[in-house]
Amino acid sequence: MSARNRAPQPSDRFGNQAWDGLVVIVAGVSWDDTRLSEKHLAIHLSRLVPVLYVDPAISVLTPLKKPALRSSTSGPRLRMVGANLARLTPLTVPGISRPGLRIIAAWATRRAIARAVRRLGGKVRALVVASLDDVFGSCPGLQVMYGTDDWITGGGLMGLSSTWLRKREAAQLRRADVVVAVSDQLAARWAPEARSVVVIPNGCDTDHFAAVESALPAGEVTLPDPIAGFIGHLSERIDLDALEMIAETGASLLLIGPRQTTFNIEKMEALLAHPNVQWVGPQPFDRLPAFMARIAVGLTPYTDSDFNRGSDPLKTLEYLSAGKPAVVSDLPSVRRIPPDLVHVCSTPEAFAERTLEVLGRPPDPALAQRRRHYAASQNWDARARDFVALFSNGHPVPTDDLSARHSDG
Repeated sequence: MSARNRAPQPSDRFGNQAWDGLVVIVAGVSWDDTRLSEKHLAIHLSRLVPVLYVDPAISVLTPLKKPALRSSTSGPRLRMVGANLARLTPLTVPGISRPGLRIIAAWATRRAIARAVRRLGGKVRALVVASLDDVFGSCPGLQVMYGTDDWITGGGLMGLSSTWLRKREAAQLRRADVVVAVSDQLAARWAPEARSVVVIPNGCDTDHFAAVESALPAGEVTLPDPIAGFIGHLSERIDLDALEMIAETGASLLLIGPRQTTFNIEKMEALLAHPNVQWVGPQPFDRLPAFMARIAVGLTPYTDSDFNRGSDPLKTLEYLSAGKPAVVSDLPSVRRIPPDLVHVCSTPEAFAERTLEVLGRPPDPALAQRRRHYAASQNWDARARDFVALFSNGHPVPTDDLSARHSDG
């Protein structure tokens, strides 16, 4: 096949893409990992401006521990993943969890970003950093810290040094022109040290979950209806007591998502041993509507912790997007949702009791439509427009200031 007639490859399209106004998003999770806030934002933001999504730096050995990232180390490091949307995967040495090697990983990431931006061409509008990685100054543009979680308490759950986390957070706050927080709690905590803080909550992919009504229900689910379902990461954040109490009522309980292997192993095993509990493991985002179609009520059972109080769970809006009733823990983020659209509970006992009560109710089409309507007002398209407005009103850092900005800690 001649070069003229062959199908265009991802690398062929860089020169044909208009990259002026590029937004670089340095994510806290890989494109191939669980779809979290920064990936949602990148996809919807790319409908408005060109976007470069940057994975956390990995080594060629990383997929041995995380098989889901196997494709991340194959093929070109810089490639197109959608219209107006490119992805960069920086490579570094193994062992980047060690303090000294973190510095090498950050250096490799900064260098990879600078090279990718030069290759893409065009002027950078903003660098959005959704992690504590030392990458501010990698390229010009408005330097934005995107705070999706309380990284200090979250890192503590993963065994990271609180001293190192606090140092990195302070450095990010100094270097950022503006901080975007997903909750009022995070904004209030960062405001004393930040130059400017705005709150942009998480959104939801309304179109994706609107497909629940027409989706073919997942055949893997063997539980009898009606089913209470949890979609998310089974980790330290989750209130296992609430899930256990639901299981003890005999109600069907479906768990969808990855499991933290070190999380309360004996209690998790006891929960999964119930005959009325089914865990289907992690599922691709594209298949979630098929599983949501089997759920009569969605669950957001979170413990009352510092980490959770600063969070803004994606899953609650996703349940509402599908028109499903949601039983949720009483955390600050839920208070922005109209109270008649969610069932808020303060104890595991109340959580189980309310779940059983909602499972026993007949469907309410009018209320389901109101849930969808509210979720649509909170979708990721709206959040992307909020970010574009922020970039337009911000003040990009002159290129000459970047090296000084990077050397201050």
